[in-house]
Amino acid sequence: MRSARDPLHTSLCDALGCRLPVILAGMGGVARAELAAAVSRAGGFGLLGMVRESPAFIGAQIDTVRAATDAPFGVNLIPGATDPDLLRAELDVCFARAVPALCFFWNVVPEAVARAKEAGCLVLYQVGSVDDARAAVAAGADVVIAQGVEAGGHVRGNVSSLVLLPQVAAAVEVPVVASGGFGTGAGLAAALALGAAGIHCGTAFLATRESFAHQVHKDRVLAASSADTVHTDAFAINWPKGSPVRLLTNSATQALGDRLFGHDPEAMPREQIGEDDGRPIWRYSTDSPLRSTTGNLEAMALFAGQVAGQIDDLPPAADRLKRIAAAARTILGGPGT
Repeated sequence: MRSARDPLHTSLCDALGCRLPVILAGMGGVARAELAAAVSRAGGFGLLGMVRESPAFIGAQIDTVRAATDAPFGVNLIPGATDPDLLRAELDVCFARAVPALCFFWNVVPEAVARAKEAGCLVLYQVGSVDDARAAVAAGADVVIAQGVEAGGHVRGNVSSLVLLPQVAAAVEVPVVASGGFGTGAGLAAALALGAAGIHCGTAFLATRESFAHQVHKDRVLAASSADTVHTDAFAINWPKGSPVRLLTNSATQALGDRLFGHDPEAMPREQIGEDDGRPIWRYSTDSPLRSTTGNLEAMALFAGQVAGQIDDLPPAADRLKRIAAAARTILGGPGT
């Protein structure tokens, strides 16, 4: 699993062609070209968060990453929450630009994996259960990302990383990546000890200078404790029913009282609370506030995982990654960065 010479050189590094076993989560809106390129350039693996973006925008983002670095990267898409025609067009632009890797999330869609493999792409699949991990590998996934319930943003399963990760690692033969609660060197070392080949970080990279998240969102992450997140399916507009998320408490979560689950996005009123690039942002939509967003930012989906309690500064992404690697090597032993 790990090199005797360098404890951070794992099978994930070999599969993805990166120096460090740390993947930037493909956070929709937040993980754009500036952030993905910064992570890849620093030795990690950047994922562009291109959920339901137009093919033209995806193409431009891919071109921007390539202009910034020759390091490998990938694109994150969500087949189960994307109109089939749009998904086909999104995949087409990725294939036309020879994107080396695609990451999929939520329910396992074998047809999407098959299309990506036929185009010569490496496929990563983020899952929330052992059964979905097996299904992803059966469909042809090369890497499985096991997401614990501690994770920020959309949360597929209901088991903690500590419990889920070793079970997934034992169930499949491909490299397994830990997601949910990981954003430090100690977390990386722990993930490797539990059988992972690396970690997948969202919150830790949302709180960096290159992140496209709005400063209001970043500031809330820096101020948050691990007890300041809520797990709920109320922020459901734009996604299928029964799609829980983890986000920071705000006026919208407080208004829910104890009714955190059981919300139907089709039945929820469309109350506009903001705008992004001319597009309305509805209360309880899955849109998080971006640099380009205006309106009642505090009431929007301030996605963050429980690891937010360990994030207290806003460095360049490369510095965040270097610190994670250095701390993990101190714990595991091996050459310094």
